[in-house]
Amino acid sequence: MTELTTTKMSSKGQVVIPEKIRKRLGLEAGDQFVVVADKDTVIMKTISPPSTDEFDTLIADARKQARKAGLKQADIDSIISEIRLGK
Repeated sequence: MTELTTTKMSSKGQVVIPEKIRKRLGLEAGDQFVVVADKDTVIMKTISPPSTDEFDTLIADARKQARKAGLKQADIDSIISEIRLGK
């Protein structure tokens, strides 16, 4: 169900999501969003951390891809060091 309503931005750049929409989407204080802007359109998409099971699957997939690419732990440690040193 699409819902149309209006809101306005405060002087601090804050935008209120109307209560009816917050309730329908189950939004709560502290929820995070990714915000995308294109021309005169702003899109907000809720984001949430993956569950433990989803995270385990992501890690397993990342390890598989690293092995497939021939990366070793020493390679990863070296890349992290370079990034931290700003090289």
